[in-house]
Amino acid sequence: MAESHIATEHTASHPGLQHHFANLEQQREAGTLGMWVFLVTEIMFFGGMFLAYTLYRTTYPQAFASASNHLSWQLGAINTGVLIISSFTMALAVYSAQTGKRRNQVIFLALTILLGLTFLAIKAIEYREKYVDHLIPGRLFPGNPFNPGKVHLLPGASANNVEMLYWIYLAMTGMHPVHMIIGVGVLSVIMYFAARGRYSPEYHNPVEVSGLYWHFVDIIWIFLFPLLYLLGRHLEHGG
Repeated sequence: MAESHIATEHTASHPGLQHHFANLEQQREAGTLGMWVFLVTEIMFFGGMFLAYTLYRTTYPQAFASASNHLSWQLGAINTGVLIISSFTMALAVYSAQTGKRRNQVIFLALTILLGLTFLAIKAIEYREKYVDHLIPGRLFPGNPFNPGKVHLLPGASANNVEMLYWIYLAMTGMHPVHMIIGVGVLSVIMYFAARGRYSPEYHNPVEVSGLYWHFVDIIWIFLFPLLYLLGRHLEHGG
C-alpha cells in the first residue's frame, strides 16, 4: 500500500501531467479513449467512400475493371510493403518509449517518418503518371481534360463509368495521403520531444496514441490496395 501511494504521488507531480487529471494513469486512459473515438469517426468518413465504391463497382463491373487494369499494381504493392514496415517501426518506437530507451525511440520514429515520406513520394509518381495519361477526371486541370483513350475498355464498359472509378480512386487515395501527411507531422513533433527526453516508462501516452493513428492509416491502405489495384485484373484475366 505504501509503495502504491508513493507511486501515485510521483505520477501526480509529473511534468507531463495536465492539471485536469488526477494522475498519469487517468490521463493515459482518457487520451487513449479519445483517440479511439476519433478513429471511429474516421472509419465512418472512409466508410462512406467504401460504400460508394461498392455500389458503383457492383453496378458497373466492366468499367471499373477497365480502369483498375490501368493502375500500377507494382507501385501499389511497393507502397503496401512500405506501410507494413512502417507499422513495425512504429510499434518498436512505442515499445522503446515504454521501456525508456530514448535513442531507439528516436531512431524508430525517424524510420517511420522516412517510410511515410517514401509512400508519399511513390504516390506522387503515380499521380503524375495519371496526369500525363490524361486520366485525371473532370476539369481539375484546365487544358488537360480526361481522356480514357489510354484505358483498354472491356466489353460493356463506357468512358463515363471509367471516369467515375477515377473520381472514386482520387477521392480515396487522395484523402489517405492527406492523413499520412498529418501523421508525418505529428510524428515529427513526437520525435522532437522524444529527443529531448520527454517520454519515459511513466509517461509515454502521446507516443502510443500517435501509434494508434499511424496503424489506422496503414490499415486503410491495406483495404484500398486490393480493391482498387487487384480486383479488376482478376476480372479481366480470370473471366
